[in-house]
Amino acid sequence: MRFTFPKLPFMRYSRHGLLFSLVLSILSIVLITFRGFNFGLEFTGGATLELQFAQAVNIAEVREEIAGIHDKANVIQYGSAHDVQISFGEVQEKSTDAMMAEMFGTLKSKYPEVKLIGQAKVGGQYREELIEKGITALLLSCIGMIVYLSMRFEWKFAIGAVAAQMHDVLVVAALFSLMQWTFDLNVLAALLAVLGYSVNDTVVLYDRIRENLKKLPAQTPEEVIDISIQQTMMRTFVTSLTTMLSVFALLFLGGETLFGFAAAMIVGIVFGTYSSIFVATAIVKTMQLKHEDLLPKARRQIDDLP
Repeated sequence: MRFTFPKLPFMRYSRHGLLFSLVLSILSIVLITFRGFNFGLEFTGGATLELQFAQAVNIAEVREEIAGIHDKANVIQYGSAHDVQISFGEVQEKSTDAMMAEMFGTLKSKYPEVKLIGQAKVGGQYREELIEKGITALLLSCIGMIVYLSMRFEWKFAIGAVAAQMHDVLVVAALFSLMQWTFDLNVLAALLAVLGYSVNDTVVLYDRIRENLKKLPAQTPEEVIDISIQQTMMRTFVTSLTTMLSVFALLFLGGETLFGFAAAMIVGIVFGTYSSIFVATAIVKTMQLKHEDLLPKARRQIDDLP
């Protein structure tokens, strides 16, 4: 027996969905503007030390040892209880190299067998380059979506899809601003993944709408959209569920390093599914999509003749 979702009048509530999404987007912009982000080292500058201890070490003790050098240093375990990563941002009082040497010297005095197995430093020039490339990547992905959707479907579809993508990115970014979770390259990668995931969901729905507009000329565009949502709902539900299971595994088992990526993906998947229905298709409906919009231009001209 094949389960199908019941037919629901989604487009009857399209105005409510658009209003909610608009308010949520405005609040997200305000929150990001006034609260800002807790940027990771890639965007703020600083350094990372990777240490290996002979025995399992207590993270709290390591934090206590280096607190006098940098009180905001981030100390985490990775790989095993023997491996520790220390990350800290730049300060005006000391150079980054001096703090790295002082931290390692302090820990070496208490743990003589500790080894420095890796270190990395991010300077101002590299930081500016990362920010510039990150913003460029987001903009280029949006431009690419507009071009692709305009060519494959119709410009009304492109506007709806891009509005949905911007909505999803704003919501995820606002959550990181609200909670002050670290915004690093992993989170930026998750935002790009959310864009791709969400537009894929939207394209599947758009494709079904286009197909049904041609197959069901007697139905109104609003009815066609509702039918199309119902037909693709099972696919959307199964795809989102299986992806969420994988991402939840990263959230709970991936440690602090992958927390930001997993959290951004989870929120992005939830709102991406929502926006495909109540933003992307709702905008298409609001822009008065017609059956004639999907006819070839030559046929439209013939049909318009008296």
